[in-house]
Amino acid sequence: MKRLLSLTLLLSIFLTACGASATPTPAPATEAPTLAPTEVPSTATPEPEPQTLTVFAAASLTDAFTEIGAAFDAANPGVTTTFNFAGSQALRTQIEEGAPADVFASASGKEMETLVTGTFVGADVSQVFLSNKLVVILPADNPAALEKLEDLANPGIKIVLAAEEVPVGKYARQALDLMDASFGTGYKDKVLANVVSNEDNVKQVVAKVQLGEADAGIVYVSDVVAAPELKPIEIPADLNVIAKYPIAPLVKSENADLAAKFIEYVLSAEGQAVLAKWGFTPAK
Repeated sequence: MKRLLSLTLLLSIFLTACGASATPTPAPATEAPTLAPTEVPSTATPEPEPQTLTVFAAASLTDAFTEIGAAFDAANPGVTTTFNFAGSQALRTQIEEGAPADVFASASGKEMETLVTGTFVGADVSQVFLSNKLVVILPADNPAALEKLEDLANPGIKIVLAAEEVPVGKYARQALDLMDASFGTGYKDKVLANVVSNEDNVKQVVAKVQLGEADAGIVYVSDVVAAPELKPIEIPADLNVIAKYPIAPLVKSENADLAAKFIEYVLSAEGQAVLAKWGFTPAK
């Protein structure tokens, strides 16, 4: 009997042990690894840093350079080209007095040479980028009934010129010297006796004729293109004076690279085509 009880007890212990070992022990919970977000490289193009280019240019270049400046800015995002148009002699004086400028475009080599002498422009850096010639302009209704160059000496007519220190005024007087030799001594004096006003730049001469304040004026051919309502009297080549326009960066320019780029554009086929459109004779 004892033996039977012992066997029963052993069997019970055995079955209990088996049952305990058959129950699986749960594994400790682990957190899933957190993946760092992948950075996507930006495809946005950075905005170019704004730059302002200041160009001092002869008044006769107003229309052509305004168009060239707009095209240059469009081709160079972030760039704004500003212009100061006036008589070349006035611009030269402003530069000498410290006015900030990056580029100087003159209607006279004399003004450029003066700035080279004063070290405002480097030696041997200026380039002739166009030429221009003279023409006589009359109001559209031509109240003085002028038909030829000789008529400028008729008594009583009103003529407007640029002042003698202005490039176009100097060229006009040089042309009158040539006409004096051709039309007879005294011709120049008679013409100058008819001058009622000496203007600071060529655009002012054009304006006086447009307003009917003068019967005639001597300006550049390019000015007739810009004011087609005026009636021209051509000046023959042997009596005309050719103006050559130099352009150069200023030594103290704070935008030297941009100044060089603008000059390069003016000398390019695109820039020269704009100048030709406005009546200038391109250098290339």
